[in-house]
Amino acid sequence: MTKLFGHVALGFTFSSLGLWRLFNNIKLHSLHPNSFTSPPWFPSKIIRHIELFSLMAVSSIFIASELYWGFRIPLHNSDLIIPLNRVRHFEHATISLNFFTYAAFAIILDKIGSKAHYALTLFLEAIAFGQELLLIHFHSADHKGVESQYHLLLQIILLVSLITTLMTIGHPQNFLLSFVRSTSITFNGVWLIVTGFMLWTPALIPKGCFINLEEEHQVVRCLGDEDLLRAKSLVNLQFRWFLIAITVFSVSSYLVLDKIYDEKLDYSTLS
Repeated sequence: MTKLFGHVALGFTFSSLGLWRLFNNIKLHSLHPNSFTSPPWFPSKIIRHIELFSLMAVSSIFIASELYWGFRIPLHNSDLIIPLNRVRHFEHATISLNFFTYAAFAIILDKIGSKAHYALTLFLEAIAFGQELLLIHFHSADHKGVESQYHLLLQIILLVSLITTLMTIGHPQNFLLSFVRSTSITFNGVWLIVTGFMLWTPALIPKGCFINLEEEHQVVRCLGDEDLLRAKSLVNLQFRWFLIAITVFSVSSYLVLDKIYDEKLDYSTLS
């Protein structure tokens, strides 16, 4: 799977998941402010587990794609050593495998009606975020260039998702935790999309830098230290701008949706 398409497709999945949860958390809190409890995932009226099935489907596609690229040329060495330029494909597949595992067990726990369904489902999701955080932190890809800066900032978002997911286990009625958790998942997806376009679209590469093919892997290289520092500073600015935009969008969504559902609640009470 190409770098651009892979990042954009995965980013779209996370941003859609985050927006779905953000909308439903706001709706649930607006309708039941005194008895609010954020579920680990939200069922659909049409297909109950559509959120989890969708996550499993996307994860399966990514696993198959990354394994294809990892094994597209047979390993001819007798000890089956995986070359360094293919390790990243197995890392990406492992990230997707974690989310597939989370979604699969979430469905099973819901089906059997486990008493520990709520805590275990959140724990599994926290494991998935934790694994993604660790795999990106110790990524075998470039750790010195512009790509590393995008990955470094992504780790901050993942850390927020991990912490809020773990905290929600003990505080399921805390709306702010569910709100921040949903927003961080949305930001995770948006930042992956931004990373895909900014790193693998030649027209968007910062001045003084260029896309270079190194061992079947496209990386952004800069002509000098000053160009690299400037490029990383631009990445930091992008992160701040998108953080502001995501914050404004999330809070504005709350204000609008809370007003809509609060009015519906008042109308139902009067009737």
